[in-house]
Amino acid sequence: MATFPLVHPVEPDFARDVRAGLTKPGQKELPSMYLYDEVGTALFEAITWLPEYGLTRADERLLRMHADAMIDCLEPPVLVAELGSGTGRKTRYLLEALIRRQPVLYHPIDISRLALAKCRLELAGLGSIGIVGVEQSYLEGLREVASWRRENERLLVLFLGSNIGNFERPADERFLAEIRRCLSPGDGLLIGMDLEKPVPEMLLAYDDPAGVTAAFNLNLLARVNRELGGDFNLREFAHEARYNQKQRRIEMHLRSLRRQTVSVAAANVNCTLLEGETIWTEACHKFRLEEIPLMARRTGFACRAQWVDPQWPFAESLWIAN
Repeated sequence: MATFPLVHPVEPDFARDVRAGLTKPGQKELPSMYLYDEVGTALFEAITWLPEYGLTRADERLLRMHADAMIDCLEPPVLVAELGSGTGRKTRYLLEALIRRQPVLYHPIDISRLALAKCRLELAGLGSIGIVGVEQSYLEGLREVASWRRENERLLVLFLGSNIGNFERPADERFLAEIRRCLSPGDGLLIGMDLEKPVPEMLLAYDDPAGVTAAFNLNLLARVNRELGGDFNLREFAHEARYNQKQRRIEMHLRSLRRQTVSVAAANVNCTLLEGETIWTEACHKFRLEEIPLMARRTGFACRAQWVDPQWPFAESLWIAN
């Protein structure tokens, strides 16, 4: 029977981060973690079903087809922690494969309480599994889960959906090295990475004709208004997706349609935006298959196996901690 207590909720300092981002010299920005409030989480779930956004379906196909092979690379017993679990829809295949050989304790780690609640509902029908949700940031949650492991228990960390692509380079490898420091030799990291593909195809995935991604991006300003007393007029901003060729990343921006000054009461900030100036909200880096084993080696892992989706270039890689 699944259980679902929440462990040590930690609230990020939204006002502090908004102030820092809007007063930053040069490119203004808002951290992408704040895209995922209750409305944003629901909108992102809708994005994953769009025909233009093939990433989530590719991730899910690989997990559905190869879950047993992924699990067989680790000796039981295995404790599972997932960074940014979301609703847990894709994770179900791995957990079902594990349950066939052992009782499972699963720790979804997410800053979104709504996502953790949806995860509980998604996985409620599974059999021999205990679920303890951890409402924390990735590393804080993982350090806590690692401290709970029993002797001789392997820890399998899931970092799916190309979430690593949201990190700047080389901050992505510093983060992966921090994950390694939480692990013991022989532990596993199953990591998803979206691969490079034609630029028009990538841009369409982040600027769909139905406008769902635009609503998802603009909701960040609406959240600032709701929670921090902001006075953003959403009609004066437009969603914009760009491809940065040098950095190999899609960037999401909110572009000001006129010169304007906005204020955010709880952040004690007034921000003037020129016509055409943008607020950067998210980066989604794309990867090359051949660079993934090198990243593993540089961050303290060995790449044991890889699975690549044939329909939408996307890779799942199993890294083992050295």
